[in-house]
Amino acid sequence: MLKSCAMFGSQRRGIFPQRLLMSLLLLSAWEAGSGQVRYSVPEEAKHGTFVGRIAQDLGLELADLVPRLFRVASKGRGDLLEVNLQNGILFVNSRIDREELCGRSAECSLHLEVIVDRPLQVFHVEVEVKDINDNAPLFSLSEQKLLISESKQPDSHFPLEGASDEDIGENAQLTYRLSQNEYFSLELPTNSKSSKRLSLTLKKSLDREKIPELNLLLTAVDGGKPALTGTVQLFVVVLDINDNDPEFDQSEYKVRLMENAVKETFVIKVNATDRDEGTNGQVAYSLRSIKPDGKNLFTLNENSGEVRVNGTLDYEENKFYEIQVQATDKGTPPMAGHCTVWIEILDANDNAPEIAVTSLSFPVREDTEPSTVIALISVSDRDSGANGQLTCSLTPNVPFKLVSTFKNYYSLVLDSALDRESVSNYALVVTARDGGSPPLSATASV
Repeated sequence: MLKSCAMFGSQRRGIFPQRLLMSLLLLSAWEAGSGQVRYSVPEEAKHGTFVGRIAQDLGLELADLVPRLFRVASKGRGDLLEVNLQNGILFVNSRIDREELCGRSAECSLHLEVIVDRPLQVFHVEVEVKDINDNAPLFSLSEQKLLISESKQPDSHFPLEGASDEDIGENAQLTYRLSQNEYFSLELPTNSKSSKRLSLTLKKSLDREKIPELNLLLTAVDGGKPALTGTVQLFVVVLDINDNDPEFDQSEYKVRLMENAVKETFVIKVNATDRDEGTNGQVAYSLRSIKPDGKNLFTLNENSGEVRVNGTLDYEENKFYEIQVQATDKGTPPMAGHCTVWIEILDANDNAPEIAVTSLSFPVREDTEPSTVIALISVSDRDSGANGQLTCSLTPNVPFKLVSTFKNYYSLVLDSALDRESVSNYALVVTARDGGSPPLSATASV
């Protein structure tokens, strides 16, 4: 806000009264304790990396920083950024790992509360942490084994498990290439949620008697500059004819599941059939992979194809799971078919609000002027949507009130005159209530 006001004034050169008025208005705004500044810094920046001239951008004099008890409060990792009180510069104090801080979230910011006393002022500063290409593509296994019958016709497709990349944006956009060979080409997915998945395509018929097995190298390349790569060995075993493999009635299954689902909760039943007879047509189901890593969260009945909950789900940890299921017949040699189960986890109101008092001005003199800030209060809720929307209230019939200064940040303000001879102290209770059904609440005493 400070920079935009300065630009506004510079566009009216030569009109001194207007510029003077804008300066006075700007000064008044900062003295009232409002304003927000945004910076950005790349993750993994070295200690001492310049972030911004925070004192200058907040309109504070360098000589006043120490006498006015300039301090910075950060929710969570308070040691990542620091301010040099000699020059008012915000700098990187310790290693910032964006993936550790925000996971795969598209937005990642550190929120700072800048507090100065005498008089008390509070400023809000957001520092965006930008992603760098510091994570290479990673396959969950070093080798993928594919069982392919020699009876398969050209243009047949065989799904592969792709790589994952902990970065975001272009740094996580993966392309693939396959080592040169005469039998297989690579079919690439159009996007991460498309039914067209990463797979091998057979270019020419296999002959087990000539080539019983093939070793191929699959390479994943991310979109970073410079690009990073990951590899997996594809071990193709050519099977003799058991000429029908199991086929699922759907290539993809989609289901929604509440995060508070208990163990043994039924999720979905997959179904595959095999046109062969006898043991060649008897199908057993197995889990190939669960992404993100959730091998203990779900079970699959090998005979019925029923998927059930086996662990504790948490919407705040993972919102989607991708389960690769394989159906294998009992022929000699066996053949396999594949499908994908997409599970969307729905949020339940299972996290109560949290209240923190971040700054206090106690005791309070009875001649304190109304509108004086007494305490700073922050609230938070790990749930999403209405389950994470908070409202705050204060003990009624007291000469204090809560004033919202920023999303989920409040000031406890004196609302009317005090008289120590009438009341020498007040026991205040702040209540935060979320919008869930039923709602959850938390209280804090001041």
